[in-house]
Amino acid sequence: MNLATALRYLDQHTNLEATAGRAEGLSLDRMRSLVSVLGDPQLAYPVIHITGTNGKGSVARMVSSLLQAAGLSVGTYTSPHLEAINERLSWNGEPIADDELGRVIGTVAAVEELSGTVPSYFEILTAAALSWFADIAVDVAVVEVGMLGRWDATNVADGVVAVLTNVGHDHTDGRGDWRRAIAEEKVGIVKAGATFVCGETNPALRTLLADTPAETTWWRGEDLDCDQHVLAVGGWALVLRTPGGVVEDVHLPLHGAHQTDNASIALAAVEAFFARQLDDEVVLEGFGTVQVPGRFEVVHREPTVVLDAAHNLDGARACAETLREEFTLSGTLIVVAGFLQGKDPAEMLDAIGARDAGFLIACTPDSPRAIKAPEVAAAADGLGIVAESVPSIEEALNRALGLAGHDDFILVTGSLYVVGAARTQLCTEVDV
Repeated sequence: MNLATALRYLDQHTNLEATAGRAEGLSLDRMRSLVSVLGDPQLAYPVIHITGTNGKGSVARMVSSLLQAAGLSVGTYTSPHLEAINERLSWNGEPIADDELGRVIGTVAAVEELSGTVPSYFEILTAAALSWFADIAVDVAVVEVGMLGRWDATNVADGVVAVLTNVGHDHTDGRGDWRRAIAEEKVGIVKAGATFVCGETNPALRTLLADTPAETTWWRGEDLDCDQHVLAVGGWALVLRTPGGVVEDVHLPLHGAHQTDNASIALAAVEAFFARQLDDEVVLEGFGTVQVPGRFEVVHREPTVVLDAAHNLDGARACAETLREEFTLSGTLIVVAGFLQGKDPAEMLDAIGARDAGFLIACTPDSPRAIKAPEVAAAADGLGIVAESVPSIEEALNRALGLAGHDDFILVTGSLYVVGAARTQLCTEVDV
């Protein structure tokens, strides 16, 4: 298949990302059948498996960067993507080429009937990634869970290291003891004999999180932590501690104090994989070159334009904290925001800190789950924020750039569909 044909094939299958449909009869049977007819490619290399409400994508990128700095060939599977589907499958930091992506999706399509199942969009992509990693003979695969854990398609792989970044409020109706229910699903990726690196520190969940088949569990705040983080030019200066020891003067070129916790988790995961402490030079190189697009990413100056996919409440609060602690606003804050259904626009805007904005431009994400821009603008108005709505992300961004002076600050936030589209526009039309 070429890529266009492969994407048409994908679109013929159920895509829960696009519809946010509730999956019924959760099972890994379809996925197991699919990888079985592909020869169980997930058994061809060791896997570091990563889950969590927030931070799992950042941790996956940090882990991959550290492994590359250590000299390994690294396949990375993440979701969703910001700008192009190719981003989900990468080899040593480079997204899969169009022809290769078409080929590996075509390989899955060719065996779909033999599997006796009709897989979902995400299951096809996951099978394609696992198969591609076997084809190119990676030394290790870093695999990010799509949603929750136990019943996620990625869980056909048995991670030698399993990582939980945290447990937060997302993909839940909030009823009952939702935090415990989410934690139960997430720790379903922890397999017998694995090392479990646990970033969640809520004491109410400790008994549950300790009850896994892991051979060893490392706890953030006890076995691993960021012992010191100091603001530095373009990021943070860190002191990181793991069971292997302490490494100082680590430069992390990312914004947001939450990323410093992610760094300690990532370092512990890689040291668990190697079963030894990493050389300081490897740690410094791995963190020094890490990039996480769309996570408080500065993409333009004068005016400053930042992209942050704050798609849930915890992410929104982290966004507000980062802006407050790391940036001095000499001009006006202009917010461009759009959200998907399942989010309360007023609650999200309040958490992001949009009350401090001089102006808010609401837009409609390009998704069937989008909350219409006028609804977001009305929610902003209810919070006392001067706001207007425009139909598209492109128009919203152009409006913000037209309003902003050199000293102003534009924050593009909310859904990944907003941030991804804005990033594409900015990186092609604006000199960054």
